[in-house]
Amino acid sequence: MNYEEAVAYIDETPKFTKKNSLDHTKECLRRLGNPQDKFKVIHVAGTNGKGSTCAFLTSVLREAGYSCGLFTSPHLVEINERFQINEVNIDNDTFLKAFEKVKVLADELVAEGSYHPTYFEMLFLMGMVIFAEAGVDYVTLETGLGGRMDATTAVENPVACVITSISLDHMQYLGDTVAKIAGEKAGIIVPGVPVIYDGNDPDAAEVIRARAEELGSPAYEVKRSDTEVLRNTSAGIDFAFRNEYYKDMVFSIPFIAKYQVMNSALALKTIEVLQNVISVSMDQIHVGIAGTRWQGRMETVLPGVIVDGAHNEDGVEKFVETAEHFQKECPLTLLFSAVEDKDYTDMIHTICSRITFRQVVVTSVGGYRQVPAERFAKLFTEAGASSVEVVEDVEKAFGRALEVKGDDGMLFCVGSLYLVGEIKDVIRRNKK
Repeated sequence: MNYEEAVAYIDETPKFTKKNSLDHTKECLRRLGNPQDKFKVIHVAGTNGKGSTCAFLTSVLREAGYSCGLFTSPHLVEINERFQINEVNIDNDTFLKAFEKVKVLADELVAEGSYHPTYFEMLFLMGMVIFAEAGVDYVTLETGLGGRMDATTAVENPVACVITSISLDHMQYLGDTVAKIAGEKAGIIVPGVPVIYDGNDPDAAEVIRARAEELGSPAYEVKRSDTEVLRNTSAGIDFAFRNEYYKDMVFSIPFIAKYQVMNSALALKTIEVLQNVISVSMDQIHVGIAGTRWQGRMETVLPGVIVDGAHNEDGVEKFVETAEHFQKECPLTLLFSAVEDKDYTDMIHTICSRITFRQVVVTSVGGYRQVPAERFAKLFTEAGASSVEVVEDVEKAFGRALEVKGDDGMLFCVGSLYLVGEIKDVIRRNKK
């Protein structure tokens, strides 16, 4: 197979397989030579902020001179984005070689009457092969869905487990309360291994603390009250981290959304907890945090143009919090789309109850999950938006939203990672 055929094969996988047990994933790793044992792993779970926290950690480790792998999901434009080595997406040849190795294993399993690896399992196994062969020192490993039964939990000896903010999402799989979802996320905790967690939701925090205590794992809580935002502009945020190790030091992050303060604080606390494992200076920590790059979460892609994949209640709340701050300074334009299985009606009501836009442009994304843009337009109008325009084609919709934004405003593109991916693809193609 060539690269395109390999990607097509992986994309087809959900049609002929089912969710496998963790024992199956562990057996796959064993037959691949246990590649996950060749590097240290920081395992990260949570509802929102997993990828950003992984990116902060990776950036600091890189600044300290370590070679790093980063495994995240989903991808926005190309599947290779899920595998980074030293903050660069892997190339097609590296992808194909790892795929071929995992495909041989999958064929053997099927021939034996066992199960074919799932879509996510295929990618996870490929990641472990890729990072082992690259000889990295560390891998920051983001869970897929949940934690307890997630394929990534087959890694049994991480150096730290990190749990970011927990809110209601994927309730059909993980449970219908924050406490139940926290129980699934806490499934990544390993006996004796430190867990660093977001303690802002008391229900989630209680579940995580109890699980850590049960397993004899040192637990370290981080809360918003441990930080103080000193400056929040379109260039980024300066904040103080108030704890004994950092002694009220001021850190700068290149993101405009306040929730990234919490994600960076979780990364900072993890570095502190691992200070006897990771050799890193305060200067390297500062530079690493300030130089972090992360796609699709309140990311500035052009001057005054921010893309955000907010697609659940908590993500939308955090987008609105950021937009509220900036609507005091300049007129805002919104480009919006969402997919069928998200609660876009509530998303739209939340947005319109607190933000006034110069104009809202709505479009359609998501392939078979797409929603007609006219439906969004009707909901925005009913929710009180004064000017709503329908542009079905994403590229044309983005162009129109840029026109409306003008030189004096800000444009937020929100509602789905599919929308973020398509916009980034448009920008990339136009740069060529």
